[in-house]
Amino acid sequence: MSSLGEEAKDWVISIIIAIALAFVIRQFVVELYIVDGPSMRPTLQSQERLVVNKFIYDFRAPKKGEILVFQYPRDTSRDFIKRVIATPGDTIEIKGGRVYVNDQMLEEDYILEKTRSEYPKATVPEGTVFVMGDNRNNSEDSRFADVGFVPYKLIKGKAVLVFWPLSAFKTLP
Repeated sequence: MSSLGEEAKDWVISIIIAIALAFVIRQFVVELYIVDGPSMRPTLQSQERLVVNKFIYDFRAPKKGEILVFQYPRDTSRDFIKRVIATPGDTIEIKGGRVYVNDQMLEEDYILEKTRSEYPKATVPEGTVFVMGDNRNNSEDSRFADVGFVPYKLIKGKAVLVFWPLSAFKTLP
């Protein structure tokens, strides 16, 4: 009878350790997200599942071209996913349907179509990034006042992998 009690005790301890590890991993290492909406098409489709690295930006700043998840500045209970276009100190401008960073036109083979809006030349402040969706004409991003330059403190992590559906499995830049 005591061996049955010891086995039950081992199971309980194992379950508690597994739950604690899952909590630590989700809180500090990676989190799973669902893409909601068309703003990142064609790179990401609505309802795809992503793995987001939550600790990478504890060690370095976001880089141009990375796809990140951040809290919507106007309502931090909502998360957005966008691509980093410019980093602190860069100038950003959109004219004639093209995006210019530091007066150089970006080669953007990942966008759905040319941008229909304009954006006056501006410098990205320290501690922030300028983000845009890949579906430029259907994306609420840094071009709009309610998003603006995204502060580092609102960034939740870098999207690194699409894992579902399996047919869409891929790593992200």
